[in-house]
Amino acid sequence: MITVLEAINLSTEYLQKKGVESPRLNAELMLAHILNCKRLNLYLMFDRPLNENELTTYREFLARRGKREPLQYILGKTEFYNVTLKTDSRALIPRPETELLVETIINLYKNQNSLNFLDIGVGSGCITIALLKNLFDSKATAVDVSEDSLSLTKENLKSNNLEHKCSLIKFNVLEDDYSKLGKFDFVVSNPPYVSKSEFENLQPELKNFEPRIALTDNYDGLKFYKAIIQKADKILNSGGKLFFEISPSVAKEVEELFYENDFININLIKDFNNHFRIIYGERK
Repeated sequence: MITVLEAINLSTEYLQKKGVESPRLNAELMLAHILNCKRLNLYLMFDRPLNENELTTYREFLARRGKREPLQYILGKTEFYNVTLKTDSRALIPRPETELLVETIINLYKNQNSLNFLDIGVGSGCITIALLKNLFDSKATAVDVSEDSLSLTKENLKSNNLEHKCSLIKFNVLEDDYSKLGKFDFVVSNPPYVSKSEFENLQPELKNFEPRIALTDNYDGLKFYKAIIQKADKILNSGGKLFFEISPSVAKEVEELFYENDFININLIKDFNNHFRIIYGERK
């Protein structure tokens, strides 16, 4: 019989050989999921033998992770801004950088009630759900070109008891009529901002498993920013704000787009690595 400690040590060595970042953490998180316990509780059961079913599932998880499938897809869930979300290949995995975007918005609007906002490119629903949980009596419209993404968002809204507070619409940012969406107090978007050339150098987890449509605009990384900023007057109330997550490599270009389209009070915000990651501006 293989014990918990032996399984962790063997799997850590295996994942390390496969080039997985933080191999022991990955090994422990997968085993904790299988044993339905918190990761730290594994340290209290190092001598516990694994039964055949547990070992079989663990081997399956390790094989998938060894092929560089993202951990969040294997576990089927992730935590984002104190919210549990279902995660699978229908949408991009929520990132810590996006939590900074959510936090920025909450800090600006926490004293206001009954806000109506738009989330462009909703993905898993992480931004919309976190904002609805933290902005009192708010309601949302969330759009995406991907029906897979919209179906995942619908499931996450339902599991968080928020389906009554959000309208989901299939919408092509580059082609459809923005005036049909209505006007909002603020608009938020985490659009595909990886350029075509950058995409080729992404980690296997991103490049081979996460939806390409959510990662790259297959061009220069600016295509979606241009489309949304140029149409912002059709979707923002007077004085409304437009928020983006950005790549540090396009921060100055996006800032210039805000200025060119008559936005005021433009702010660039750095992440914990001192890189520009968030930008927002106000409609005149």
